[in-house]
Amino acid sequence: MTRNKGEKTERLAAEVKRQFGAEATTRFLRTLPAFRTEADIPDRFRKLLDRLDGVESSPAGGGRR
Repeated sequence: MTRNKGEKTERLAAEVKRQFGAEATTRFLRTLPAFRTEADIPDRFRKLLDRLDGVESSPAGGGRR
């Protein structure tokens, strides 16, 4: 891979990551059925999701800016 192509790939990856972290994208994804959590999920899965939310929102966990 040439240097220029590698740089383009890195910039594209950074842009995709930035857009997925955007609040507007998050709001949109929450409206889609595939990205909603069911109300009656088992407690063990709810606890795991709560832990994931905590890590995502913590500064050390790479939270959104």
